[in-house]
Amino acid sequence: MQNDFLPVSIEDLKARGVNEVDFVFVSGDGYVDHPSFATALLGRLLESRGFSVGLICQPDWKNVESFKIFGRPKLGFLVSAGAMDSMVSNYTANNKPRSQDVYAHGGVSGKRPDRALITYCTKIREAYKGVAILVGGIEASLRRMSHYDYWSNTVRRPILLDCKADLLMYGMGERSILEIAQKLRDGVGVREIRGVRGTVWFTSKKDEIPSDAIFLPSHADVAAQTDEGKRLFAESYLLQEQNTDAINSKILAEAVESRFVVQELPAFPLSTQEFDSVYELPFTRKWHSMYDVPAENGKTGIPALSEVKFSLTSSRGCFGACSFCAITFHQGRRIQSRSAESLVREAEKMTHDADFKGYIHDVGGPTANFRQDACAFQKERGACKDRDCLGTSPCKAVRVCHQEYVELLRKLRKIPGVKKVFIRSGIRFDYLMMDSDKTFFHELVKHHISGQLKVAPEHVCDKVLRLMRKSTHAVYESFAKEYEKINREEGKNQFLVPYYIASHPGASLVEAAEVALYLKKTGFVPDQVQDFYPTPGSLSTCMYYTGLNPRNRLEDGTFERVYVARGAHERKLQRALLQFNRAENAPFVREALQKIGRQDLESVLLGKTRRKNRR
Repeated sequence: MQNDFLPVSIEDLKARGVNEVDFVFVSGDGYVDHPSFATALLGRLLESRGFSVGLICQPDWKNVESFKIFGRPKLGFLVSAGAMDSMVSNYTANNKPRSQDVYAHGGVSGKRPDRALITYCTKIREAYKGVAILVGGIEASLRRMSHYDYWSNTVRRPILLDCKADLLMYGMGERSILEIAQKLRDGVGVREIRGVRGTVWFTSKKDEIPSDAIFLPSHADVAAQTDEGKRLFAESYLLQEQNTDAINSKILAEAVESRFVVQELPAFPLSTQEFDSVYELPFTRKWHSMYDVPAENGKTGIPALSEVKFSLTSSRGCFGACSFCAITFHQGRRIQSRSAESLVREAEKMTHDADFKGYIHDVGGPTANFRQDACAFQKERGACKDRDCLGTSPCKAVRVCHQEYVELLRKLRKIPGVKKVFIRSGIRFDYLMMDSDKTFFHELVKHHISGQLKVAPEHVCDKVLRLMRKSTHAVYESFAKEYEKINREEGKNQFLVPYYIASHPGASLVEAAEVALYLKKTGFVPDQVQDFYPTPGSLSTCMYYTGLNPRNRLEDGTFERVYVARGAHERKLQRALLQFNRAENAPFVREALQKIGRQDLESVLLGKTRRKNRR
């Protein structure tokens, strides 16, 4: 029975010989029994430690009976909005409803509510008065303190208070969920749980807060729609970002009306052995059979599985710390890696799957070519609070080595039944260019690309790239030339597909026009352009809301001011400049050029572009 799905009904529980479940796990995603899905991973982990778990995936949030299928759990409800913040899942960067939800049955949209944590917890409270509720996942993690909410254009309270849960788990959750589960089993009340790393709790008694805690500006102060309120929001964000490392962080506290929200220290990263053991739990690696019947649109299954079913998660964390990415807040900058032996065992199991065609789709994580800490100091001291590892001015202490990753990929390529091993998660090309040993670069080109390599230079203007914490444009140009050179040496004809972001803080129409001119010169105009999306928990979102860069304090003590493109129309103009070759964009390109007094560029951009892929 070890490879059965986790229980989704009372009948499943009884088949396991369980009459009363310890935890009910409510998720905004459909149930896929694969380690890339937190519901399955944490559910399997709890079950491996002797706790019984029942899953309620994408419940009908309008019907309280949907939350009662297992009855009242002995220890509590575990609630997550899913793999994405529910607002990001439901709306595009321009606040339009999405037409698809890849984490839902058949990809049908509308299966999870807006602000899912709040909605789910409200229904659970309606179903069972006084039951313990613990929230986690990306929506909880990135909204754990006062945060800017793009969809309401306000600074919202810590979500623990808004959803009326008892305890919040932030970060990846394995350590904290096991410690909490054991405390609950031992009879500790959920509101009495204190000192668990990776959790957030609240109290009305200031003297309960540890004496060494750092107090953030109050919610009332950071939510004020004034220049001073925005300055304090930036101050608060800076303190939070500086306290995301398990070694050198402090406990944080924030006053919210008559209560205090307290963030415990971050959880320690998993060791390689712990990481291996979690990913080698007995997953079926399939969506639940209840999704084999057609959904309303006639499609079956959970589309998100196709992206990861034959992929390998080799690492967590990212010291690249791009400003627009919230991984620093959620996973941290320290790198956690699985062993080559564990990854080989997982790959060998894939080859016995009837659907496996010989292709491993990815071997990576947030950044595929990060397999070790950025420097020798991080293991003892933690990630630096006031220094970036990479960005436009990489730290001299960064150690660059791809040898272990190369050896891992070689082992995977040798597995009988494996035809090709691709790398599709992000490659940090600036880190790659810092490596004097070109072995990995050559093997990447020779073995791990399918005709094209997707990379993310994001912009061409160094002043914008600095705010993004990305490398200079010159580094990308050097990388592109080296990529072309190595392709020639390896007898390959493969191309680069660069991604760009429009309307990032610091980028005006002037900078968008610079990108357009570069694209015109190179003959590559992207099919897709990502509009900057101000999601909770990122430095770029802080800059978007405040117009300030908290990572650059000036000599007079103030923060650097940052230009912000606001409103749908300017965002549309910037996107049109980056896709100037589309006939429907011509009026917007003309309007944008007129606004910046560069009508001279109209004939340049709107003339015929000979499209080419850049090799």
